[in-house]
Amino acid sequence: MATVTKDDALLYHEEGRPGKIEITPTKPYASQRDLALAYSPGVAYPCLEIEKNPADAYRYTNKGNLVAVISNGTAVLGLGDIGALAGKPVMEGKALLFKIFSGLDAFDIEVNETDPDKFVEIVKAIAPTFGGINLEDIKAPQCFEIEDRLKKECNIPVMHDDQHGTAIISGAGLLNALEIQKKKIGEIKLVVNGAGAAAVSCTRLYKALGVKAENIVMCDSKGVIRSDREKLTEQKKEFATDRDLHTLAEAIEGADVFLGLSVAGVLTPEMIKTMAPRPIVFALANPDPEIGYFEAKNAVPDIIVATGRSDYPNQINNVIGFPYIFRGALDCGASAINEEMKIAAVYAISELAKEPVPAVVDQAYGLSDLHFGRDYILPKALDPRLLLRVAPAVAKAAMMSGIAARPIEDWNAYQTRLLSYMGDDGKLIRSITEHIRNNKRRVVFGEGNSENMLRAAARLHREGTLIPVLLGNAEMINRTASRIGLDISDIEIINPRHDNQANNREKYAKALAAKKEREGVSYVEALDKMYDRSYFGIMMVEMGDADAFLAGCYSAATKMAERAASIVGIKDGYNHFATMHIMNTRGGTYFLADTAVNAISDSEALVDIARLTDSAVRYFNQNPVMAMLSYSNFGSNRLSEEPARVADAVKTLHEKYPEICVDGEMQANFALDTDLRDRTFPFNTIKGKNVNTLIFPNLSAANITFKLLLGMGVGKVIGPLQIGLKKPVYFASVNASEDELVDVATIAALESIVNS
Repeated sequence: MATVTKDDALLYHEEGRPGKIEITPTKPYASQRDLALAYSPGVAYPCLEIEKNPADAYRYTNKGNLVAVISNGTAVLGLGDIGALAGKPVMEGKALLFKIFSGLDAFDIEVNETDPDKFVEIVKAIAPTFGGINLEDIKAPQCFEIEDRLKKECNIPVMHDDQHGTAIISGAGLLNALEIQKKKIGEIKLVVNGAGAAAVSCTRLYKALGVKAENIVMCDSKGVIRSDREKLTEQKKEFATDRDLHTLAEAIEGADVFLGLSVAGVLTPEMIKTMAPRPIVFALANPDPEIGYFEAKNAVPDIIVATGRSDYPNQINNVIGFPYIFRGALDCGASAINEEMKIAAVYAISELAKEPVPAVVDQAYGLSDLHFGRDYILPKALDPRLLLRVAPAVAKAAMMSGIAARPIEDWNAYQTRLLSYMGDDGKLIRSITEHIRNNKRRVVFGEGNSENMLRAAARLHREGTLIPVLLGNAEMINRTASRIGLDISDIEIINPRHDNQANNREKYAKALAAKKEREGVSYVEALDKMYDRSYFGIMMVEMGDADAFLAGCYSAATKMAERAASIVGIKDGYNHFATMHIMNTRGGTYFLADTAVNAISDSEALVDIARLTDSAVRYFNQNPVMAMLSYSNFGSNRLSEEPARVADAVKTLHEKYPEICVDGEMQANFALDTDLRDRTFPFNTIKGKNVNTLIFPNLSAANITFKLLLGMGVGKVIGPLQIGLKKPVYFASVNASEDELVDVATIAALESIVNS
């Protein structure tokens, strides 16, 4: 797990634009007409329609995609009652999670009110703004009353995630753990340690799943909750027992399942040993569980242990549930989140854990063989399939229980819509980063004196992502670092021109001369090249002294690309290599190629580019639907050779590589507008499919397009990513931003792991 320091966290929240979320317009606003439509006088028309029919708010406003994250700050994470304002960073974070995992917009609302009656009135008063309300970090027992009243008095979904999120995720884990341990839910004995909001909700849900009330014992800080104890809350009375049990140690003897939502260290190995054979322990106190993961495993080897921590197997993580539960609820116009919807989410999550795990999930967590079993009872938080499974399950349950105002009729179209929410928004890089942190790679940065490359290397080193090496003059690099306030004291600097690199220069020169002896390259010429940072860096990778090289280019990358190809070589089965950019937009994720290498592509080169791009897109766990672009549509305008070259490439791909989903030549608007393309050219072979991969006819078209889109702020770009070289040699403009360079270096490191 990555180490997070106070300085790192404060800088993350402060740098650039303070906070973690912003509002972005979704309609045109450039002209006077746009403004007249957006506000006065045009806005009056949807207002009047909504006045006549309130349900039209879902047609004309963002209500149907907007969640309120509301708290009074009385029970913030492990921090306790720190107040509404101090809890705002947490609520902003929750809003961010809604957006990146399910595409839902969310406003964080911190209410400075602890009186339940007043709090309820405040939330009710603002409820018309939203499609759903996520209550967060409100202390017990007030949270029960607040949620119950808001559910009754509001006609939109309301859920206190601290209660129900943990219940749903742990419920799915319980079902799977019982299956693995070969136990029946109706027969197990359950001990719950903790009697707060989450513990009560978990226990209620477990009962709904089949645990019998007479087999449940709940404990709090005073011991077993017995019916003869005075001043019990209504929630504690619900689970009080008449049995002659007083302590946790007594209660747990012979129990099949322990659920802890309490404090660290209350469960001992000796207690676990008294449990029934093949026990299950959910120790969910954060940040430190009721018993350590390995401590429990050492005590009883066949135990199943889950915690709330990401650095151990079987994390009970609410993010597996709440974004998708609200997504499904809002998409079908549910008036509530009822028990049927929660249970549907439980089973959807449970079943997903039993399916084969995509490679992208393995890579995200630095694992090679995730599969259903004692160390994998729940899907991982970064599993992209969660949105596609949980949201539809919740929506179907809402419809079947009769509370869906806008039932979903076309489930295939709904799946497509959900896919559109899966734009990367940083998820791809986050998942890769977690993987390479566990498999640190030595990545060489070719322009060590460049400010942004220096910033990127320092950041990757500080965050423990990889091991950066800077090429260049150490004195100049340190001077630049000092000027911009970077600590690079622990980062290795290599100056290829320095005398202490003479042995490496000679070693690399001999290897290059031997490799190129039939191409007229002498040792003397090769030695001269080793004074050049780009040759030196590429040879470090070729000779195994580095895992990846990121060259900085001051102009086009074609020259650097030629050097890389001539030294590390092009993959077998291809005569060309290329670069690809990933563009994440509001409309989804798109893959663009070739963006930096092949200036003019003949049909053979276009075939290679398409094949390489198809493979690369699949590598990122996407199904490529490819359009070969031109200014012509299927032969409509072939005034030059270019459209004919594209058409020839498509013909070859259809004949030799029918497994690739591709067609063309076609103009960009026909590629991206599925209805327009299919209506105008019904014979196209990608009919009914949304294009996500664009192959450009030449380098100018590709380079201009992605830079134009980037400059216009259409989305975030990752790249260029080289595709087709035998080893990870990447190139990027020295003017690229720090974030862009971090992304490219991260993917270069991943490639070195995958190819090792």
